[in-house]
Amino acid sequence: MNFTSDNSAPASPEILDALIAANKGPQAAYGEDDYTRAATAALRAVFETNCEVAFVATGTAANSLALAQVTPSWGGIFCHPQAHINTNECAAPEAFCHGAKIITVPGDFAKMTGDGLTASLARYPRGPIHTVQPAAMSLSQATESGTIYSVDEIATLADMAHAAGMKVHMDGARFANAIAALNVSPAEMTWRAGVDVLCLGATKGGALACEAVIFFDPALARDFGFRRKQSGHVVSKGRWFGAQMTAWLQDELWLRLARHANAQSRLLADGLAGIPGVRIPWPVQTNEVFAILPQKLDAALRAAGASYYFWPTQGLVPAQAPVNGEVFVRMITSFATTEAEIAQFLQVCRAI
Repeated sequence: MNFTSDNSAPASPEILDALIAANKGPQAAYGEDDYTRAATAALRAVFETNCEVAFVATGTAANSLALAQVTPSWGGIFCHPQAHINTNECAAPEAFCHGAKIITVPGDFAKMTGDGLTASLARYPRGPIHTVQPAAMSLSQATESGTIYSVDEIATLADMAHAAGMKVHMDGARFANAIAALNVSPAEMTWRAGVDVLCLGATKGGALACEAVIFFDPALARDFGFRRKQSGHVVSKGRWFGAQMTAWLQDELWLRLARHANAQSRLLADGLAGIPGVRIPWPVQTNEVFAILPQKLDAALRAAGASYYFWPTQGLVPAQAPVNGEVFVRMITSFATTEAEIAQFLQVCRAI
């Protein structure tokens, strides 16, 4: 009953098999290998465009390097207050950008709004040398609350960002879950909607460690290889990234794993919704369930061996906030979550 994070899940058997298969014989180093070339070709096919691709091991590196590529040190990066780049990356984006400023844009359920972006941009006019200059807008898809932007919402925000002279970055740590939930094509959700650079995360979706920085305009990737090398994120045995990504995309494995994770969260949320005293503050759209639990129930679940995270309440509107005797928690399912785990979890809930 481990619902702490999809980072806690194992790697999928298909990924491990691909790594074993790639471990036979020599391959060129530093990403010049056959597996990296195959993975790049596979991504271009999936996204239906001649994008530029670079692989790194972590989402923090992917986001920080991508944002540094499109943001000068005097630039501003506009994102939601709950965005991972703002709350959980130890100021890495600012450090990689050599001083760029993160500017937050409000919105319920971890999604920025057009009105919020307009208001935030008004505080940072283009031109005056005393003011940070708008450089990038970052969208998390799926968001830190497990919610998703529709294609139309992405396109609207991207149009606004481009009109303000900004590039559009997408943090896609759970991009597969969003694609599986909306049932749209990767191209529709990204470059056709105005996204300039995507950080596509495979790690949370079944890989061992593999993130892809994808530039939909090849011109934006100019000299990115030097930036990646200088920061220490060019690995010598690059074949391991290529092998993972190729296997993840093959026969739509990435979507099958994401659909399973999403379905398990819906099963968990539906079961919790029937437990007296439990509140689900917003609809479950991907593989994250946020719930307000009675403290007595939380204690019983933890005593029975369940694990999940207490969560900050900033994402809740005031009317939803926990009251005395309640706690706010986050539960995440993965491709490895079983119905038996969820049944056991709900059995404890019903017993209490």
